[in-house]
Amino acid sequence: MDTRIPVGNLEVIGQVVDASNVVLVVESAGVRAVYKPVRGERPLWDFPDGTLAAREVASYLLSEAMGLGVVPVTELREGPLGSGALQRWVEGEVSGLVDLFGEGEVPAGWLPVLRGLGEDGRTIVVAHADDERLGRVALLDAVTNNADRKAGHLLGDADVWAIDNGLSFHVDPKLRTVLWGWAGRPLPDWAFTALKELATALRPDQKLTEELAGLLSTDEMQALHSRVEALMREGLWPRPDADRPVVPWPVF
Repeated sequence: MDTRIPVGNLEVIGQVVDASNVVLVVESAGVRAVYKPVRGERPLWDFPDGTLAAREVASYLLSEAMGLGVVPVTELREGPLGSGALQRWVEGEVSGLVDLFGEGEVPAGWLPVLRGLGEDGRTIVVAHADDERLGRVALLDAVTNNADRKAGHLLGDADVWAIDNGLSFHVDPKLRTVLWGWAGRPLPDWAFTALKELATALRPDQKLTEELAGLLSTDEMQALHSRVEALMREGLWPRPDADRPVVPWPVF
């Protein structure tokens, strides 16, 4: 999705009422988008105030730099409530590539992530498809240190789009995701290619480095470099830490 959102006044046509922050549906020259104003961000104990919009934009820039194409066009723009993240609207329902199954019922080609007890006391399993479309999101999340990759943030069918990328780029390990199915396995060739492209794009003289400098702190940039280097050096999908929550709640 390369089409930019037309420049012009943003007309508010709706609101996402179940979001934790202010999320408005807007149109510009007939193109629909989601607008998340900075002033509508709820303060968090572990992220600096007023930074989520910038992190949304940074996630989009990395998705493009890596050739993943999993984040809809996202820009910092002025809107009715001031500066905020403007992301092109994605049509489609929540992807069906993450689901719940009974014990022993996970289909072939799916990877278990989490087991728990349902309301009836029976074991249920959260699993996701062993699908490169999800792998591209998982790789981006590993690089950006995404702390909130819920199943409901994965939209589409033929293409899978990753939305709600604001809780990312923290300097401490924060990766929380429903896409742990590949944990500890070797990275595929396409992932190495994406990481190499990003490493090149993050050199001091590159445009991406300049753009990210206006969105992330110096410490966050250093942590980003460290994550990319570690993934390339180890050649493995990240493993979940044992001493912290690693799956977001609610999962869906």
